Amino acid sequence: MIWCAKRRKVWGPVVSRHYEFVINGVKLLADVSGALYRPDKHMLIVADLHFEKASAFAARGVALPPYDTAATLQRLAAAFDQFKPRAFVSLGDAFHDDDWPSRMTPADRAELARLTGAVETVWVTGNHDPTPPIGLPGAAMEIFRDANLVMRHEPMVRGAGFEAGELAGHLHPCAKLRQRGRSLRRRCFVHDAARAILPAFGALTGSLNVRDVAFDGLFAGTEYQAVMVGAARLAAIQPNRLLPDRARAPR
Repeated sequence: MIWCAKRRKVWGPVVSRHYEFVINGVKLLADVSGALYRPDKHMLIVADLHFEKASAFAARGVALPPYDTAATLQRLAAAFDQFKPRAFVSLGDAFHDDDWPSRMTPADRAELARLTGAVETVWVTGNHDPTPPIGLPGAAMEIFRDANLVMRHEPMVRGAGFEAGELAGHLHPCAKLRQRGRSLRRRCFVHDAARAILPAFGALTGSLNVRDVAFDGLFAGTEYQAVMVGAARLAAIQPNRLLPDRARAPR
C-alpha cells in the first residue's frame, strides 16, 4: 500500500502516473492519459479516439461544443511528446463515422497527419470506422498481431476465438467505488495476465462499468485488476471494492 501526504489513503494503492503490468509475457505501461505504452517496441497504443463525434451529432441536429477533436489531439500530442514512440496503434473507433473527412478542420487534420506520419502507424478498424482512414499515414487492418500481442477493436469472449495477449477497446471501461463517504466513477484499464481492455482516449466518450454484463465472459470471475484513471494519477483497485452502477438481477 502506498500512502499520500498526511497518511490518508486515496482510492487504494496509488501508482502515480504509470502502472506496469504484463500481458502474455509482454511488459506494458498504463499511463494516466489513458494510453498504453509497450517499452520494448517503443509503441504507443490508444483506443476509441472518436474524432469528430461532436460534429457527427451536430449533423443530426444535436448541438454539442465542436472542440472534442482538438482536445483529443492535444492529449494525443502530449502522449507522443512524453513517450516519443516509434510506432503508434489505434485500437479502432479512431473516427466516429466514415464521413469524418468532410467535417474535420484542415488544422486538426494536419496535426493528426503530423503525429501519425512521424512513426509507424496502424489503424485497427472498429465498428464506427470500418474502412481505412482516407489520406492519412499508416496501414489499416481488422487485427494487428505483433509478437505475443493480438490487437483488435472488440474483445473476444473466452472460448469464442479469444487469443492470449489480446489488447482491445470498444467497451470504454470505467470503475466505480466508494471512498471516504463519496462515490468515485472513473474510466479505467482492466486486465488480467492474458488480456487488457483500454479506456476510451477521446475527449467526448462515455464509459461502461466493468461490473456490467457486457464484461461477462471476458475475465475469469473476479480474477482481474481495474486501474482507475484520475486527473494526475492511477490507482489499482481490487475487484471486491468495485461497485456496479445499478444492482444486477440474479441469474
